[in-house]
Amino acid sequence: MSEQARSEAAARPARLRPLAVLVRFQSLIGLIVVVLGGIVFSPRRHGMVLFLTPDNIANIIRSISETGIIALGMTFVIIAAGIDLSVGAILGLSSVFTASLLIKHGWAILPTILTVLVAGTVFGTLQGAISTRFRLQPFIVTLAGLQAARGLALVASGNNYINIAYGHGPGLAPPAFGVLGARLFHNTLPVASLIFILLAAVAALVLNTTRFGRYVYAVGGNERAARLSGIPVNRVKIAVYAITGVASAIAGIVHAGQFSFGGPNDGAGYELTAIAAVVIGGTDLFGGAGSMVGTIAGSVMLGALANILELNDVSAAMQLLATGAIIVAAAALQSFVGRRDGGGR
Repeated sequence: MSEQARSEAAARPARLRPLAVLVRFQSLIGLIVVVLGGIVFSPRRHGMVLFLTPDNIANIIRSISETGIIALGMTFVIIAAGIDLSVGAILGLSSVFTASLLIKHGWAILPTILTVLVAGTVFGTLQGAISTRFRLQPFIVTLAGLQAARGLALVASGNNYINIAYGHGPGLAPPAFGVLGARLFHNTLPVASLIFILLAAVAALVLNTTRFGRYVYAVGGNERAARLSGIPVNRVKIAVYAITGVASAIAGIVHAGQFSFGGPNDGAGYELTAIAAVVIGGTDLFGGAGSMVGTIAGSVMLGALANILELNDVSAAMQLLATGAIIVAAAALQSFVGRRDGGGR
């Protein structure tokens, strides 16, 4: 190697370092930019910046609670080099099961929640097992899972919304279930958001401090090397889909509690929002890298962006375009830095 070539090779990482830092912290940087933009472009009322009012902040946090919960599970899957397109449909199926068990069958709250969580876990586990056992692409398996979950929800609901009315007696749900739609601390913090925050803390702890978390990174980084190292690759891959299944079920229960109904089409498109939050959060779509903190920041960023656009009466179509552009930019930046760093992607 010539002196000039050696010099260029040594200089390349130095030039790329700022980009690598940008990729690593892109969700936090993006969140700061969106918040500053929200402050600058927010409508004012009586001198108050509407974007910063407590009610509006609470609305942002509430709006991301369901997709945020799903994104926590999706982070495990994508770090393990997988993908799950069925999460939104599982949310819809879980909301229908929740409403049906409470209203049509008169179940108590605890048996209902446990049954729905078990159903979501089983659904996710089956998808992971099918993909792993038959070596099928997770994209195909979970796309089929999406259709299956929607079909089950349509059958279980009779293609109708199941409204949840509260009270005592046949056809009424226990009033305590309605707490999922309430707000705490002087009507500022939605209960659904509190659930998201608690689950985010648990997910970050599992991913960053447990053996299972290290296994997830290893499987996504190099599956063959992980297998040779004695890591139970198949079990890890099945487990991450079980996690997305239970996360989607929790989101479905929260959805039913927040809006007091369960519908077969609930959660449509949530899978894309969850994937977007994970990608914007810096998780590598090829697996092996990512963080739960980034996913949380990505979820809040998307929620804040949608909120400021709504405050300025920007059309839903433009909101989708803006979100899509951010996703493409984040994925392109990751790919560019990966290639230039020698990732070979």
